[in-house]
Amino acid sequence: MSEQARRRPHKPYRRPQKDPVRMLAFEALRAVDERDAYANLVLPPLLRKAREKGDFDGRDAALATELVYGTLRRQGTYDAIISACIDRPLREVDPPVLDVLALGAHQLLGTRIPTHAAVSASVELARVVLGDGRAKFVNAVLRKISAQDLDAWVAQVAPPYDKDPEDHLAVVHSHPRWVVSALWDSLGGGRAGIEDLLEADNERPEVTLVARPGRSTTDELADATESLPGRWSPYAVRMAEGGEPGAIEAVKDGRAGVQDEGSQLVAIALANAPLDGPDTRWLDGCAGPGGKAALLAALAAQRGAALLASEKQPHRARLVERALAGNPGPYQVIAADGTRPPWRPGSFDRVLMDVPCSGLGALRRRPEARWRRRPEDLDGFAPLQRALLTEALSAVRVGGIVGYATCSPHLAETRVVVDDVLKKVGGAELIDARPLLPGVPAIGEGPDVQLWPHLHGTDAMYLALLRRTA
Repeated sequence: MSEQARRRPHKPYRRPQKDPVRMLAFEALRAVDERDAYANLVLPPLLRKAREKGDFDGRDAALATELVYGTLRRQGTYDAIISACIDRPLREVDPPVLDVLALGAHQLLGTRIPTHAAVSASVELARVVLGDGRAKFVNAVLRKISAQDLDAWVAQVAPPYDKDPEDHLAVVHSHPRWVVSALWDSLGGGRAGIEDLLEADNERPEVTLVARPGRSTTDELADATESLPGRWSPYAVRMAEGGEPGAIEAVKDGRAGVQDEGSQLVAIALANAPLDGPDTRWLDGCAGPGGKAALLAALAAQRGAALLASEKQPHRARLVERALAGNPGPYQVIAADGTRPPWRPGSFDRVLMDVPCSGLGALRRRPEARWRRRPEDLDGFAPLQRALLTEALSAVRVGGIVGYATCSPHLAETRVVVDDVLKKVGGAELIDARPLLPGVPAIGEGPDVQLWPHLHGTDAMYLALLRRTA
C-alpha cells in the first residue's frame, strides 16, 4: 500500500436510511411475487398500518400506491428496458433485485420524481433490503436507464410495428403477447382500437360507487364526497381522485358500495329484462364477493321478489352475507356449488351467472393478473363456465331469464361458451340485451353486449341474456 493510501482517511460506514414509502412499496411487490397476492388486497392493510404508526400522511400513501400500481402495470416495458441494461438474462436476476430495479425504473420513466432523487432513493432501498454489494449493481443499472426517457427506450427495445405488430404492442403497452392477440381478436381488428384498449388498461380506474335502490340515493353519495354522476348506471357516482369510500356513511352501513359501472349494468339489465308470468324468485348463482348480489337484492326488494345468493367458497359466501346485510326485502345466502345445485329445476324467474373467468376485463384493477395468466388457463375455466350456464338454464322456469356474465372479453369465455351451451342444451334462445343498456354506445352488434374500458370507462364486462323456451 502506498504512503498516500495509508494517509487517506477511511470513509466512515453510513447505515442505510429506511424510506417508509419505498419500503412499503417493495413489501407489497414482494407479496405479489412470492405469495401470488393481489395488490388491491395487500396494499390497504399496509397503508393502514403505516398510518397508525405515524409513518405516513396522505401524500405518502398516494406515492406508495402509484409506485406499486405503476410498477405492476408497466412491468413488461420495464423488464425489456432493464434487460437492455444488464449483461445476463433477466431470469438470472434475483426477484427482489428485479423489484427494486422496476421500482427505480418507474420513478425514472413513469413519474416526475427528479432523476437524482429516483436513483439515490432506489439505491438506498437496495442497501436496506439487498445489501451494499447488490446496491452497487442497482446503482449501475439505474444510471444507464436514466440516460434516456421512456419514449427513447421504447423506440430502442420494442420491435417495429410493421415487422411484429403484436410484440411491438406487447412491449409498448406492457401486456403479454398472447393477451394482446386475444384482445385484438375480441375487438375485431384495427390498430387504433387495440392501442386505446391497452393504454386504458394502464390507466388508474375511477372509484365508482353504487347507491343501492331503496337504501341510498346518488344525491346522498354526491353530497358526501366530491364526485361526478355515473356515465351509464342510474345508481352510479364516480368519486374524485383521492376520495375515501370507507369514510362515507352510506358505504359504512352497506346502503351503498364500491362497484364498477359495468358490473352495475349487468345486474340492472338482468333485472329489467322483459318477463311473462311470475317474478318473485331470483338467483345469483356465483354471488361472491357480493356486489352484484347486493344490487340485485335491492332491486328485487322493490318488486317484492326474494333473492337467493349462492357462492361455492364459504369465505366468499360470508362476504356476500356482509354485502347483503340490512337489505329490506327477503334474501338468503348459501354456500353451494352451482354445478351441483341444491335447488330444484325451474325454481327461479331470473338467474345471474357471473362465472369464474380469466379476469382479462379487469386488468386496470388487477394489473398483476396479466403476468399470472397463461393461455392454457382458459382451458381450465371452459368446462366450469359451460357447466354453470347449463345449470342456470335448468334452474330457471320456462319463460324465465338467465344472464351469463364474465369479466373477460376473450371470445373463448364469452360467445363461444354461450353458443356451445345453446347447441347442447336446447330449449333456450338469446334475447337482445342492447335495449336494456339505454344510452350506452358501441356495445356490439348484439344480441349480446360487450363493454370496454376505452369506450365506456368500465371493466370489459360481457353479458348474454337467454330465455328458457322449453
